[in-house]
Amino acid sequence: MTVVIAGCGDLGTEAGLRFAARGHRVVGLRRRAEVLPDTIQGVPADLAVACPPLPADTDVVVVALAAGSREPAAYRAAYVDGLRNVLDAVDDLPRDRPRRVVFVSSSAVWGDDDVRDVEGLVDEGVPATGAGSPTAPALVEAERLLRRRADDAVVLRLSGIYGPGRERLLDQVRSGEAPRDPARVTNRVHRDDAAAAIVHLALDVDAPPRVVTGTDDEPVPLADVHRWLAAELGVDDATAGVDVGDGEGKRLSNALLRSTGFVPEHPTFREGYRAVLAGRGVRHP
Repeated sequence: MTVVIAGCGDLGTEAGLRFAARGHRVVGLRRRAEVLPDTIQGVPADLAVACPPLPADTDVVVVALAAGSREPAAYRAAYVDGLRNVLDAVDDLPRDRPRRVVFVSSSAVWGDDDVRDVEGLVDEGVPATGAGSPTAPALVEAERLLRRRADDAVVLRLSGIYGPGRERLLDQVRSGEAPRDPARVTNRVHRDDAAAAIVHLALDVDAPPRVVTGTDDEPVPLADVHRWLAAELGVDDATAGVDVGDGEGKRLSNALLRSTGFVPEHPTFREGYRAVLAGRGVRHP
């Protein structure tokens, strides 16, 4: 089986290594293809401009794009234009459509005020309004483009990714800097679990849902994470004495992803940050 990772950055590379470990040929598309590990066949590509021809025997396409900045225009170029170019290349394949297309999106397509279910959680039944951030409308546009062009594709909406090399919060705790909004509820997913979810939805589920949320089991106020990390690091807690109540903002549900048989290695931020602090995992270039 040939797997194409369109946008083979840190997350895409980790997913690609997992596909390769299961015996599949992996082709990674990215600007600096020479930095990819040997187990991934690198192909240079600026996907916002054009997508090179895909291997004729492509079975799985994972689209894991990343914007060059937080500007809305950069997001539209990466996610909308990049996805369109990849789908054009898929359409040009000299055979039937690949058995699976997985598009990595973001939970930012939901805003804090979007309707929740009866338990107060945001799940895949809640319409994506694009209210989560200034860049979210580009993600919603990309998802709609995908649905028009490849209705059977899977959209994986990831929450905030953390893991190897993503240590901004740890640096903040170590420095004693207080979080700007300690009451805000944070939804997180470890990089390795996000990559594992991509592989799971691509290979292990016969008829995956069209939209799946990738997040861990425990949405919590930022102050709770901050306090736990301070205790683990043995430093003063900059949120001491701050009452955040139940927190503010959306709480995501991963029930649908778990119902497909997926079991995360890091079910909460505690297991995930312990892995980071122990130096487990590699940040890919």
